Amino acid sequence: MFKKISNKNIKELKFSSQSGEVSKLLLVLAIVILVAAVIVFLVIKTAEKPTIIDETPESTVVVPIYEQTLGDIKFIFESAINHGNTLYANQAKTETYSSSYQTDLTTTENFIEVKIGAQNIGRSNLEDGTWNIENIVDSEGREYVPIEDYSIDAWLPETDLCGSLLKPAFDPIPCVKIYEVSKKSTGLKIRVITGKNGNEVDENEMEKNNSALIDLIVQ
Repeated sequence: MFKKISNKNIKELKFSSQSGEVSKLLLVLAIVILVAAVIVFLVIKTAEKPTIIDETPESTVVVPIYEQTLGDIKFIFESAINHGNTLYANQAKTETYSSSYQTDLTTTENFIEVKIGAQNIGRSNLEDGTWNIENIVDSEGREYVPIEDYSIDAWLPETDLCGSLLKPAFDPIPCVKIYEVSKKSTGLKIRVITGKNGNEVDENEMEKNNSALIDLIVQ
């Protein structure tokens, strides 16, 4: 009734059982290796320093400009003096005004005296009126015109050299002007101008002139 199992069949069953155990063992080993590899990868990534992205915009260093060249004329900053809100009579520059008849000049803001030198770096004379200094400009774009009426004459050089003849390679000729400037203004610059193509400065049509800005160190 029962079929007799031969030794051959028993050996085949044992071999089949052993093969199954080996396959299971290899599968478990592969899973262990995979898990270990994942763990090692995660540990390495965690140990790495994160890359920090600097999103701060690069700051631009603005270099002050104290000289400008327009054509054959070099303009050079010489001085800028803050006289405060009063020009005192005893500080008048000439004996003509240094008298008991001269009175102080006052403002609600500041009087700033600017001196700019102009030098001919070309080869020919540059005639009168081919250059000048114009308005003071602050960091907000506000402009302050020079005081040019008789009230300021006592504190200006007796001989006005602004726009004078420039001879080649001579020392710079100084141009001095005084301005009323707001106490709130900062980052002051002075505009210098020349006539285009060696022509005279056109005060009425500024587009006919060349211009540039020079930084001021106000003392």
